[in-house]
Amino acid sequence: MKKFKADYVFPVNADPIKNGIITVDDSGLILAITDGLSDQDHSSVEIEKLEGIICPGFINAHCHVELSHLRDKIEPKTGLINFIKQVQGQRNATKSEDIQAAAQAADDEMYRNGIVAVGDISNSADTIGLKTKSKIYYHTFIEVFGFVPQKAEEIYNKALALRDEFTPLSCSVTPHAPYSVSKELFKCINKLSQERNNLISIHNQESAEENKLYRYKMGNFIDLYNSFNIDISFFRPQARNSIQTMVPLLTNKQNILLVHNTFTNLKDIYFVKRFDRKIHWCFCPNANLYIEDQLPKIELFLDQGFNITLGTDSLASNRKLCILNEMLVLQQNFSSLTFEKILPWATLNGAKFLGIADEKGTIEVGKTPGLNLITGLDNFQITPQTKVQRLI
Repeated sequence: MKKFKADYVFPVNADPIKNGIITVDDSGLILAITDGLSDQDHSSVEIEKLEGIICPGFINAHCHVELSHLRDKIEPKTGLINFIKQVQGQRNATKSEDIQAAAQAADDEMYRNGIVAVGDISNSADTIGLKTKSKIYYHTFIEVFGFVPQKAEEIYNKALALRDEFTPLSCSVTPHAPYSVSKELFKCINKLSQERNNLISIHNQESAEENKLYRYKMGNFIDLYNSFNIDISFFRPQARNSIQTMVPLLTNKQNILLVHNTFTNLKDIYFVKRFDRKIHWCFCPNANLYIEDQLPKIELFLDQGFNITLGTDSLASNRKLCILNEMLVLQQNFSSLTFEKILPWATLNGAKFLGIADEKGTIEVGKTPGLNLITGLDNFQITPQTKVQRLI
């Protein structure tokens, strides 16, 4: 057994405990949670006294581990269209063993930064080996691209074959984004989601160009399709934002994560609320700044009754894989976001989306959430000096 005592324990599902003491076994199972006054355990286990706060391990709800070899290779702040072109131009220019080595280094980095579970996007089998051995829990989203309706079935069948390669690891088939998935391909995934457990994670409104495409069939996405020799003559403008066209195509049987939401407005949010869909939101602020140099309007999403999560996106669009760093950027830019308010976004809410809240996300007896020590807070505000240390 191990016993940790800190200035505060933040269980997330309950009020913070001043001078809290947590007892765990060697597997990380929580055996007891007490305060210093009521601790009745008189065993010979020495208490490790720590300065700072203890919270559950972090959940990274959105990542692309297989793009880790693109670290520092993609020019920042050039917009989503240029970002896509750069990634597509470079992602396959590296040897498979180098891609796997970079992915393994990314996995190690996340583990050190107190991340215990990841919702990871994959387009290949490159990360199967590391996920099989990792100390981190992964759910892999097998991501499909295909805006041309005639290719929907072929693309879908390839995704099913890749899913079978990942099995028995936790995995599902998911659309990439509204601008890259045809209605026919959405229908294939929807049918699968009606038949079996199939978590969904979709890139949403990461660029203003996405809304421009759906409203008017105008903007830089037209040039992107032309550069990839994709004929979209079949596509008709929808006279509304992309999310309002996409949501009706989604299943009501599965948890759905809408990722980025940089250009989602209040009208979009109200539209989503009118539908019987299990929508969760995910913010990746550092990636938004890296790609579009703009953050989502976070205040619009508060108190709307939705589950909000955090992600890092990939090392193609971020300089580190650290949920604490995402929390820092949010606190620096949104004064209303206290540490206590956004901690559930980094822990419990991601566990709820991934369906692992019975094991992770909160510090409760009988769970194995992982424990992080957070130091360097300034009156519970995260600063550039704040650090995370993984305890278990």
